[in-house]
Amino acid sequence: MSATLLKKTPAISVVIVNFNGGQLVLDCLAKLREQTLRPLEIILVDNASQDGSGQRAETEFPEVKVIHAGANLGFAKGNNLAVQQMHPDSEWIALLNPDAFPDPDWLLQLAIAAENHTDFAIFGSRLMDANREQMLDGVGDAYHLSGLVWREGHGQAVTPAHLQQKEIFSCCAAAGLYRRDVFDRLGGFDEDYFCYVEDIDLGFRYLLAGYRCLYVPASVARHVGSAITGRRSDFSVYHGHRNLVWTYVKNMPGLLFWLCLPLHLMLNLVEVLHFARHGQFQVIKRSKLDAIRQLPHFWKKRQQIQASRQASIATVWRLLNKNLTRKRN
Repeated sequence: MSATLLKKTPAISVVIVNFNGGQLVLDCLAKLREQTLRPLEIILVDNASQDGSGQRAETEFPEVKVIHAGANLGFAKGNNLAVQQMHPDSEWIALLNPDAFPDPDWLLQLAIAAENHTDFAIFGSRLMDANREQMLDGVGDAYHLSGLVWREGHGQAVTPAHLQQKEIFSCCAAAGLYRRDVFDRLGGFDEDYFCYVEDIDLGFRYLLAGYRCLYVPASVARHVGSAITGRRSDFSVYHGHRNLVWTYVKNMPGLLFWLCLPLHLMLNLVEVLHFARHGQFQVIKRSKLDAIRQLPHFWKKRQQIQASRQASIATVWRLLNKNLTRKRN
């Protein structure tokens, strides 16, 4: 497919944050070389990888701007650092995980969607499971009224419904496109998160600021998922379930905060019981206690976010998932 389908070639910077990505990040960069729409630049932030992948990327892909962070900054701060050093003319941020391999038209399809849907500010790709050809990794991030989050469609076979564009709550940052001016105005990712749930938090803040997110099924990336941190590791459990609390406290607006609070408290209790049963009581306890200790800090963030809210309660309610199981609204 040709980039001539666009009326105007957009200025897009692709950003990848790498930590010990090994061959995965090199394969990801190789896929970017095959894109039918060339980005303005590709920026790789290497978070002090010990496997030499940052140095290899710099040597084997001289067209890529490699930022050696000198420490593991995490996903949130690593992306913010890249955006701070982006080309001043860049209008869009295309985020890509080092274990996500974009199809040749991945970026072009995002750009076409952005050109045709100017009332949206985030565009999410269709993520396929890199290890199971016909299975989905996700078609956007769902946010339940209890504060639970998940990738919609994860582990399901592709159906015709998954091939239809639709408005979604948030984009999975493994592969998606964000308007830079809004990103900058909102302060980017919350660096207190380090990693996990930071993309839903950012999507929620875009929504509260009056911006919308579109799922673009024609934009495809094949995602390994948790290739470095592990799906059920103590690291992922700690950060993911701590950050769930902070996301709810910061972002759930007005009356919805109080109406849904009993469900959120119940969710946290269920999480503690679930992980205790699976031998991870200490890590889930630490996760929740650390979340609680920081509540005054996040309540101040809440006050700032809610004071500038543009989206109505009805708009947020419409996009929340209200099902009893992980099904589509």
